[in-house]
Amino acid sequence: MAYFSMAGDSAGDGNFRLGRILNYMDPWQDPTGQGWQTIQSLYAIGSGGLFGVGLGESKQKYLYVSEPQNDFIFSILAEELGFVGCVVVIILFALFIWRGILIAMKAPDMFGSLLATGITTLVLVQVVINIGVVTNTIPNTGMSLPFFSAGGTALVMLLGMCGILLNISKAKSKI
Repeated sequence: MAYFSMAGDSAGDGNFRLGRILNYMDPWQDPTGQGWQTIQSLYAIGSGGLFGVGLGESKQKYLYVSEPQNDFIFSILAEELGFVGCVVVIILFALFIWRGILIAMKAPDMFGSLLATGITTLVLVQVVINIGVVTNTIPNTGMSLPFFSAGGTALVMLLGMCGILLNISKAKSKI
């Protein structure tokens, strides 16, 4: 049973947005429609177990999880690498965020500090939103996972931001 149709959104009555919220609250109300992607993502995470099914051995990425290389890459990581692999990935992101905060605190000037804070916050927000969407903790937004999701332009921009962070960390105070 579908909660909404796409036609209602063009009139500005909010049916599409209401449907997304209702789908977030209970994706099993429409398991073959709007809830499909979320349900398949949760199946992928659950089938990974403790150590996963093995790198490249995911079953859900074939015809089940829509666009597994983009928005829902973390669910495929969870299936292939398991809980342990997910914890390692989250720890690596936490280390990146921690180092970004340290760089911001030790920057020689206010501009460098604010720039490092902005770059670090951007990565943090993307990671939290992507993992939240994949685990159905927050409604689906379409946010990619930094450094993992497909897309050359996003990766180039992220690597450029990492270069800027490294430059800020190496800068010396001119006092």
